[in-house]
Amino acid sequence: MTALVRGEAIVVPVSLGPRSYEIAIGHGILAALGTRVAALRPGAKTFVVSDENVARYVLTTAETALQRAGVPTGRMIVPAGEASKNYRVLEQLCEAILEAQIERSDLIVALGGGVIGDLAGFAAAVVRRGLDYVQVPTSLLAQVDSSVGGKTAIDSRHGKNLIGAFHQPRLVLADVETLETLPRRELLAGLAEVIKYGAIGDAALFARLEEGVGELIELRSEVLVPVVTACARQKAAVVAQDEREERGGRAVLNFGHTVGHAIETLTGYKELLHGEAVAIGMVAAARVSQSLGRCGSEPVERLVRLLKRAGLPTDIPRGLAPAALALAMRADKKSAGGRLRFVCLEAIGRTAFVELTAEEIANRL
Repeated sequence: MTALVRGEAIVVPVSLGPRSYEIAIGHGILAALGTRVAALRPGAKTFVVSDENVARYVLTTAETALQRAGVPTGRMIVPAGEASKNYRVLEQLCEAILEAQIERSDLIVALGGGVIGDLAGFAAAVVRRGLDYVQVPTSLLAQVDSSVGGKTAIDSRHGKNLIGAFHQPRLVLADVETLETLPRRELLAGLAEVIKYGAIGDAALFARLEEGVGELIELRSEVLVPVVTACARQKAAVVAQDEREERGGRAVLNFGHTVGHAIETLTGYKELLHGEAVAIGMVAAARVSQSLGRCGSEPVERLVRLLKRAGLPTDIPRGLAPAALALAMRADKKSAGGRLRFVCLEAIGRTAFVELTAEEIANRL
């Protein structure tokens, strides 16, 4: 593979009629943020939302890009981590946006990982009954997954992402160069979502990861950009077919998340990063699939082997009893009539849905 020219972007469309937008993916493209925003919404002001960690490394680049394009901007920096996805921080953010006199013709810019995308996107969904926003994901997990598709939310004491709205961005700008600022653990956590896309719908991507996951960890842009693009294309296709999870197809993206979210809830969002919990959840889902006779041992073994090579956990933390996991899964926002639409692995690159109770899932782990 040859590397893209620095500053050059691959564009992936998300086709949603009047809510359609583009995902721009490249190396060194954050410097074009101002130009893209000015073209998207001439004369608009922006309000950048970021966290303390991201702001330290890339906020200046983003604000400079906006200023050079003549785009006025304000900002709010929140504490890093899942704990910022709560009512208190949401209230502070909404009030800050109003205080900055951001109007419906202006734009919110979510500069950060999945937490910032969820929080800023939800604020955009509710302030003035809906503001447009731009996603600028700076973590691998956000670039391949959470920045695309319009899911925005904060957490509840009852579970993760239970309070939110579907609110599509107007643009996603994913600069893989920002991944160089990530702690190694955060980068590896993002690989869980990359592996998920291979497992659920792209056997060729999964095989590519088996051959060269180390090149991703080394942050080689000539590998990163095509892999992020492959994931974005798959996510865009799924979202275009089932934007609000009304037809059921989008639920395939929840592979590993049913158990993963339960683990996060039970550990107070403190012990594991989201991607780490998803990695454990994918292995759990694969083992449940095998116990149901939906797949053999080979795809389970391949999944476990690749996750371990990527430096990710694969075992449910000690002390989490099946009864507690079942209780946490019952609070899942996708449960209906006490049953969950569980994503089973049939083969690498192919899945199927099975209706199960939380207890049926937990007792097979």
